[in-house]
Amino acid sequence: MSPSLNNIWRSIVLRGQNVASYKFALAEALINLANQGKTFVTIDELALPFSDAICRHIKESEKQITRQSPGKFLSACKDYNAGKIDKSKLLEITTKHAFNDVIDRFHVVNRTSMPKRFYIDDRRSKNGLTITDEMLTLQDDFQFQNLPNELEARWRLVETAWDLNISPNLLEVEYDDSLQFLNINILDENIYDRKNVTSCRDALNGYQKGKCFYCFEKISIKQSSEYLGDIDHFFPHSLKKHKLKINLDGIWNLVLSCKDCNRGPNGKFALIPDKLFLYRLEERNDWLIFSHHPLKETIINQTGNTSEKRKRFLNQIYEEAIKLFPYSKWRPNSA
Repeated sequence: MSPSLNNIWRSIVLRGQNVASYKFALAEALINLANQGKTFVTIDELALPFSDAICRHIKESEKQITRQSPGKFLSACKDYNAGKIDKSKLLEITTKHAFNDVIDRFHVVNRTSMPKRFYIDDRRSKNGLTITDEMLTLQDDFQFQNLPNELEARWRLVETAWDLNISPNLLEVEYDDSLQFLNINILDENIYDRKNVTSCRDALNGYQKGKCFYCFEKISIKQSSEYLGDIDHFFPHSLKKHKLKINLDGIWNLVLSCKDCNRGPNGKFALIPDKLFLYRLEERNDWLIFSHHPLKETIINQTGNTSEKRKRFLNQIYEEAIKLFPYSKWRPNSA
């Protein structure tokens, strides 16, 4: 069975070893073009939304690339933000220097070319990109509404880790229940820093393919949506009072669920899920690890550096939880 268009898109945006934020900026521009119904965009036209996205993010995190030298385009974005050059000069530099690699590499993830393309590179014949039917069809999918927030969350996580300029082994992503945000903490006794980075829903939704963790019903991360997903602790907070020495607010323990599964008539609330879902949590965490930095290092730090260790970690917690709540195994009506 071939992957859906939104899953191909999510592979492009949410996976791979990012060395620069150009792919995120191009993805944002493509979403905006799809919203406008565009079927072709010249490189000159693309330069505006592309550079706008990068300039906006540089204001939050100056480091938008892993190498030491930022290059002409990123330097121009910084100069524009500082008022040293005007918009026309920024767009001129963007057109000349921003697209050398990203257009060729956008559809490649971990050295594998994606089976569908969201644009055709027509720079040689038309000096632009032809937006494919796949990109326009993607817009009609329910999940399209979630893609901009998922993209922004991934971008914020990656750039914040770069901006901190510290080993990923010393970074921990943790949930702040009061804000429903993910924080990045530095685990170094000589440094204390904590940054609010991005919405927890936005960061997790793409890795669940926009579906409830338990029943696979569609969920949304738009605050105004009737399908807004809940943030659920797989192992409930109530275990804290039993003094289990685990970080229940770690990202490894957070999933998104529909309202019915979390707090409906047959909702999970503070129950322990059936063991079927423990295997699903293990798979989800492995996929987060494959998404790379900083989620990868966080889950490895919290649960183990091999698949076997992570499996043992989850099973040990599950056994302890079931001993404390022997009659609490829960599953949704649809499972």
